[in-house]
Amino acid sequence: MARYIVKRLLIALVVLFGITIIDFAIMTMAGNPIQIISGGPKVQKEVLAQKAQNLGLNAPVSVQYVRWLFQVFKGDFGYSYKTYEPVSSMIRTHIGPTLILMGSALLLSLVLAVAGGVFSAVHQHSRRDYAIVTAAFLGQSVPQFFMAMVLIYIFTVRLGVLPSGGMRQLGSAGSGVQIRYLIMPVLVLAFGMAGRNIRYIRSAMLEILNKDYLRTEQAKGIGRFTVIYKHALRNALIPIITVIGMEIPGLFGGSIVIEQVFSWPGLGLMTMNAILQRDYPVIMAVCLLSAVVVLLGNLLTDILYAFADPSVRYE
Repeated sequence: MARYIVKRLLIALVVLFGITIIDFAIMTMAGNPIQIISGGPKVQKEVLAQKAQNLGLNAPVSVQYVRWLFQVFKGDFGYSYKTYEPVSSMIRTHIGPTLILMGSALLLSLVLAVAGGVFSAVHQHSRRDYAIVTAAFLGQSVPQFFMAMVLIYIFTVRLGVLPSGGMRQLGSAGSGVQIRYLIMPVLVLAFGMAGRNIRYIRSAMLEILNKDYLRTEQAKGIGRFTVIYKHALRNALIPIITVIGMEIPGLFGGSIVIEQVFSWPGLGLMTMNAILQRDYPVIMAVCLLSAVVVLLGNLLTDILYAFADPSVRYE
């Protein structure tokens, strides 16, 4: 197991190195950042040259990449072209709210998906099964921004019980997250993920429930709860873990839209502002961070396989 983890980490580092090259190349081809941040091509050449020298953009692209890569290894992602803040400091400021939002949505979606998928499989072809499957299709097909607008209209405009944006009330004591500001964005993210996962969990459970050994256990008089949750669910965890592992990167990307809609002060809102302002150092840092999240999600999925199924062996 330890050898496998080390091997996967080494492969992940090679992949991450390739991603840094692609990331930097795309930002280089996106346009001249000096002209963009200086107001366009009409600015005097002397001013552009001075700005390029100050930012180190007058060197060849290969030299710029090597400098940027060494800075990244030291945890330094450069400075924002717009605010002149250290990008690493901006990420530290905004990553907390994003992790709170993602973690809450992931936990709620897992509870809904596992409970709904197992219940639907156990009560196959019943009205409750059809109701859960219908809700799952709605969660998967309704766009998140549309659902967010519907919730804002109902709970903010019509009922006035939940705030439409932000993380806490202005002027209130403390600096944490207030729960009522978290409810709607978490519901939107969790409902979409649960809708996708319920169908996979239901299918995995149905396949296991039809196995002969489970019928034998039921015939021996073993309790229904034990058969379903100890034996059936345990054996159905492999495909469930695969789906959940794929949701982590998607959740990181989906939070960008939700943070923009609900004005949630996380990485998503910061990323959207950076894209609109052509703030290349911020965009490159977020892209690199997204790649790390994807690689860690895949590694975590492989490790969880061994805990879910002891028969899994890694070479």
